[in-house]
Amino acid sequence: MKLLSFRVAGTTSWGAVVGDGIVDLGRRSGFATLQQAIEADALPTLAGLLQNGQPEHRLESVELLAVIPNPPKIFCVGTNYHDHRIETGREVPEKPVIFSRFANSQVGHGQPLLRPRESEQFDFEGEIAVIIGRRGRRISEEQAWDYIAGYAPYCDATIRDWQRHTHQWIPGKNFPATGAFGPWMVTRDEIPDGADLSLVTRLNGQEVQRSSAALMIFSIPAIIAYCSTFTELEPGDVIVTGTPGGVGGKRTPPLWMKPGDTIEVEVGQVGTLRNIVRDDTAYS
Repeated sequence: MKLLSFRVAGTTSWGAVVGDGIVDLGRRSGFATLQQAIEADALPTLAGLLQNGQPEHRLESVELLAVIPNPPKIFCVGTNYHDHRIETGREVPEKPVIFSRFANSQVGHGQPLLRPRESEQFDFEGEIAVIIGRRGRRISEEQAWDYIAGYAPYCDATIRDWQRHTHQWIPGKNFPATGAFGPWMVTRDEIPDGADLSLVTRLNGQEVQRSSAALMIFSIPAIIAYCSTFTELEPGDVIVTGTPGGVGGKRTPPLWMKPGDTIEVEVGQVGTLRNIVRDDTAYS
């Protein structure tokens, strides 16, 4: 299933994609949000709800939100592909490099990514996101697949100069509306465990990054095992698994995103996330 969160006529809901429409599961399931459905382990029961009636909304008529609009936690993995590690001049990390995003730094598919007025160094990072489906602590790599609810494209866009202010990356990763998450998640049952998901990023239609899950330094199970050791993972948590080489800041000359640009992140077997870049005019 393809599951998403959306807003229509001022009301927020969630649903499943059927053709070019959305079955409104906020109405049909008894769960107000996708996160609540994941926490209740209700995803396996949704197929029956999709068999009754027609989609309530057309995809083109709703505002798509981040797949999980307010996840309990968002963990991002830095330097998790060798080509990106090499272009940044870093050594092979002994452990996953983990930092956090805040929920208000995310937008959904089709919503604008906002370049802040504080910097022109707005860089792209296409990534594969994993949505956690079960509560767990000290999860082994062998058991990790059982804790995944699904997968989604993610654009972990970065304000590069703010990322480099100190050794801590959080300022460069958390300006409002600088990360994108969507358009939907594809549930785990649709993708074989360990599948080599492809990852492609395009800026204005030109390919700027290409890799796949098999080329990660730390695999998805390894990341889940590591994160679940220092914290309890919860349903709806999001793990953004790292970007490959080709980022704009390591090109000559640098390739920064600017207002009017279109950025796309495509994950094979999942879908394509698309956003347009705008200037952030809030508090001006």
